[in-house]
Amino acid sequence: MLDKNSCFDPSQIRLKEFKLLKEQIEIPQDFDSIQVEGFHLDNGLQLGFNLEEHLVKADFKVKINTKGQGHNQDESYANFHLIFIFRIDNLEDFAKPNKNNLIELHPDLANALASITYSTSRGVLLTKLQGTALGNFILPVINPNDLISDQ
Repeated sequence: MLDKNSCFDPSQIRLKEFKLLKEQIEIPQDFDSIQVEGFHLDNGLQLGFNLEEHLVKADFKVKINTKGQGHNQDESYANFHLIFIFRIDNLEDFAKPNKNNLIELHPDLANALASITYSTSRGVLLTKLQGTALGNFILPVINPNDLISDQ
């Protein structure tokens, strides 16, 4: 059983690897960026665990679509798939399989992983979208617990 009152130390997290698995930006040839009124965002985070090696994989997917005034025949969009591999020295104290063999995760560790993944992704997207019709899009600030509520 996981002790949810035990103190989690974020300094135990190490970002071991980052991969940008998918980077797709589609902008129609006759697209007018001035007509963009906003953006539609879909994103999701899934966590995977290798308890023996003290590793956690954060699998983050983002889809962004422009929302225009109807003057563009087609909207612009972008799809990204980012992977973060974390090593957590004392993972066994904060992630344990339950009786159904599902990982029971300490809420502070879950929050830290979601926060690091999301905020680092914000920077990656800012760089990748710069100079495109989606260049004004910034991944909004959210409560990172919302990303992991479905876990």
